[in-house]
Amino acid sequence: MTRVVLLGSSPGPDTAPTGLRLAVLPGAPTVAERLRSQILSLDPRPAAIASGDLAAALRDLADVAESATESLFVIPGDSVIHDELIYQITKSKRGVLALIAKEPRPELTEEEAEREEHIPIDEAEPEISDRRHEGLPVRARAGKSRIVSVGTAHHAVTRPNAVVLGPLHVSARNAPVLAETCRELAAMADAFGPDDDLMQLVVFGLVRKGVSVGVRGRRDLYYRRVTSQADLDEAVAVMSGIDEDRARLDNAVKGADGFFTTYFVSTYSRFIARWAARRGLTPNQVTLISITLGVLAAACFATGDRPWMVLGGVLIYFAFVFDCVDGQVARYARKFGVLGAWLDATFDRFKEYVVFAGLAVGWVVSGNGDDIWILALAAIGLQSVRHLLDFSFGIANRRSKPPAQLPTLPLAAPDDRDLRKALERRKVERSQGIRGLLKMWSKAGRYRAVHWARKMIVFPIGERFAAIAITAALFDARITFLTLVVWGTVAAAYTLTGRLMRSLA
Repeated sequence: MTRVVLLGSSPGPDTAPTGLRLAVLPGAPTVAERLRSQILSLDPRPAAIASGDLAAALRDLADVAESATESLFVIPGDSVIHDELIYQITKSKRGVLALIAKEPRPELTEEEAEREEHIPIDEAEPEISDRRHEGLPVRARAGKSRIVSVGTAHHAVTRPNAVVLGPLHVSARNAPVLAETCRELAAMADAFGPDDDLMQLVVFGLVRKGVSVGVRGRRDLYYRRVTSQADLDEAVAVMSGIDEDRARLDNAVKGADGFFTTYFVSTYSRFIARWAARRGLTPNQVTLISITLGVLAAACFATGDRPWMVLGGVLIYFAFVFDCVDGQVARYARKFGVLGAWLDATFDRFKEYVVFAGLAVGWVVSGNGDDIWILALAAIGLQSVRHLLDFSFGIANRRSKPPAQLPTLPLAAPDDRDLRKALERRKVERSQGIRGLLKMWSKAGRYRAVHWARKMIVFPIGERFAAIAITAALFDARITFLTLVVWGTVAAAYTLTGRLMRSLA
C-alpha cells in the first residue's frame, strides 16, 4: 500500500481550481474528483491537507509522515495526470523521487555562450531566480539523476535550471526525515516568499538534509497543475493526443535488457504481451508456453538430425520470446505474484538444462561418442555457479547498509555555496582508488559501443539462448557447448571482478 497525501484540497466542497470541470469526460468530474478516483487504488482514504496556511500545511504533512508505515505519494490537488505516470512514480525504487521539468535553455548570443562556458558551475555565483516555468519559480538545480540543490525566495541556488512540478514519492525509510524536515520548515515559514511553492519547499528541505532526491521527467506521459479553465482545456487537449496505453506497454519492457533481447525480441514481444493480456492470459500461463517450447526444442536437439536441429533452434528462440512475454504481461496487466516470480526464475534454468541434455543426447545418437557429456556438465556447472553468485550478491546487497548520506546544509543558510563545495569534495574522494576505476568504467558506458559491449560480455540469458539457437542450427552440439563454456567463463570472470571491486569500494 501507498499513503497518498493530497495538497491544497480540503475535506469540504471543492472550489477552484480543483473545482474546475472536465466536461469531455463522462459525468464531467472536477479536477479534484478525477484525481481522487485515480488514487483510490493506492489509498482509499487519502489524507487531505489545505495549503492556505504554509506553516499549518507543513505541520499536517509532518503528522502524516510520522504515522506512515508505508511509502508516501504527495501530490497537489490541482493536478491533471495520467494514471500510468502515477503508477510509474509510485513504483520507483528510489528512496525519494520528484517529478521535475527542466527549464528550456534560452538562445544565447555567441558572447553570452562563451562567457557561460568559461565559468564552471562550481565557480558560478548563487542566485535567486525570478524566472518562471509552467507557472512555478525556477529555483531548483537538477542533475542527470537527482536534484543537486533547491532555493527559495530568500535562499540562493547555483544556476537553477528546473522546477519541481509536484508529485513526490517518499519511501517508508525516508518518511521520518520528511516529518523532521517539514517541522523545521514550518518553524521558519516566515523566511519564505509568497511565490514559494509548497512542494518545492519540501524538496528544498530534503536536499539540505542530505536526502538523495531522484528526478524523472514526464517523458511520453502528461502532468500539469491547472489554475484556470483555460489551463484545464489545454491540458485535456494535450492529453487526448498522447497514447497512454502505448506508454504503459513500453513501460512493460525492461529498460536494462541485453543487446539481443532489446533488438531481436522486445521490438515485437510487447505486442504479443498486450494481445495475451487483453485475452485474459495470465503470466503463469505464458510461462508454461515458454517451458513447453523449451522442452520441444530439447526433443528436437535429441534427434541429432540437421532439419530437427534447425527446428530446435527456432523453438528455443521462441521459448525465450515467451519467457520475455510473461514478464511483460505481468507488468502490463499489473498481475504480480510470488508463484509467478518463482516459476519464471526456476524454469528459466530448467529450460537451459533440459536443452543441454537434449544437445548431448543428439550428439551421442549421431554416433559421435559420449565424451560430449563432459562439456555438457561443464556448461551446467558453470551456469549453476554463475546463478548462485548472482542470487547471493543480490541478497547481500539488499541486506547491506543504506547508501552513504549526501552532504547536508542548514535550512537557514542563505545560499548553497557550502553544499556545492561539500559535493565537490565528495566527488574528488569518490574519484580515487577502486571507486575511481568504477566511476571511469561507468562513464565509459555513455558511449553506445561500450554500453552494449558491457551488456553482452556478461552473457545474459538472451545472448545465451541466441548462442544455443544459432550454433546448434548451423554447427553441432560440441560448438554449442564450447561457446557456452568459453563465453560463460569470460562472463563469470568479468562479473566476479566487478562485484569484488564494488564490495571493496
